[in-house]
Amino acid sequence: MNSQAATFKESTTINYKETGVVWRLSNHFLENIPFDHPNLVFCCIGTDRSTGDALGPMTGSFLTQLSSFPFQIVGTLDNPLHALNIEEITQELINSPLKPYIVAIDACLGNSGNIGQIIVHPGPLYPGKAVKKELSPIGEVSIKAVVNIGGFMEYNVLQSTRLNITFEMGKVISRSLLLAWHRYNLKVINNSNTDRNHN
Repeated sequence: MNSQAATFKESTTINYKETGVVWRLSNHFLENIPFDHPNLVFCCIGTDRSTGDALGPMTGSFLTQLSSFPFQIVGTLDNPLHALNIEEITQELINSPLKPYIVAIDACLGNSGNIGQIIVHPGPLYPGKAVKKELSPIGEVSIKAVVNIGGFMEYNVLQSTRLNITFEMGKVISRSLLLAWHRYNLKVINNSNTDRNHN
């Protein structure tokens, strides 16, 4: 897949409990994340001090434990990417010799009927928006997970979110990304074999 061709047509939403969610989510990642980009970076935003906001660092930790997932992961439970360091770290990434393609992952709040949805959309996400913080946008592609209800006392809502939902949603996102990466590699191998056979 050519990295220049990795463009979204529209946002995608899928519930983490849906049948075949890992395969279906990997389809969207495979189609829209340029796995051939020379500096693909996954920024997993949030803090381990809040159960709802731990979605990002939890996903980052899951990804770093996957030895066959070779991309740079910024933001884990051990080293979170949060409001106090995100501006500095983002600037370091942008100033690197090779311009990064950033996939940003974060928790968000929504309507009660949207809890459990994973939203993949083009363009940056706005970290801290749920708790009324003004931080710079980040990412060429955004992956958001609706972990609880928004609209009132957001900080307390994130603090009281069940850890199970952030754990399960983080697991689904990380497994889907790994599957998409493996499927991308198989596609490259198959294309290479096809070219050899034609020659």
